[in-house]
Amino acid sequence: MKKDIFKTITARLFSEPRFKPFPFRLLAKCRHRKALTLIEMLLAVAIIGTLVAVGVPIYSNVLNKARINQAISKIALMGQRIDDFLVDNGRVPNDLSEIGEPNPLDPWGNPYQYTPILGRDKTELEAKLRKDRFLIPLNNDYDLFSTGRDGTWKAPLTAEDSWDDIVRANNGGYVGVAYKY
Repeated sequence: MKKDIFKTITARLFSEPRFKPFPFRLLAKCRHRKALTLIEMLLAVAIIGTLVAVGVPIYSNVLNKARINQAISKIALMGQRIDDFLVDNGRVPNDLSEIGEPNPLDPWGNPYQYTPILGRDKTELEAKLRKDRFLIPLNNDYDLFSTGRDGTWKAPLTAEDSWDDIVRANNGGYVGVAYKY
């Protein structure tokens, strides 16, 4: 009896094909059609439109984050060069060309803003100094920042024009986006 069951199982496994082959003769009947239907074209356009609608904002967001990170690293590098200049010469440079950065541009094509504070009269600089939400100047030595994507800025960081600026604050203790400070 066991031999009969074994023969039946092996016969079914090895004699009959497990998968039926694809009927290619059915494809031959459809080959006379040479164009897409209107429904197929509309479906393709809808799929492509959806992918573009999702992809473009993601791409622009990633591009903006990359520009912000590039500006942060450039400000940190220039800050280090200014600090080295301060140690070597006992004063902050009058402009960025003294540290080998003549007219540097941020990733948005705007010039970096630099204001030396150390050793200057604070009353004449009062309008140029960047201030936090309590209207206290961000730095005591120098201000260095990028005006961000919109290219505009105002002294207090709470102003809407300043939210996207990349700032150096706490005498270099913070370098980043102004709205996060």
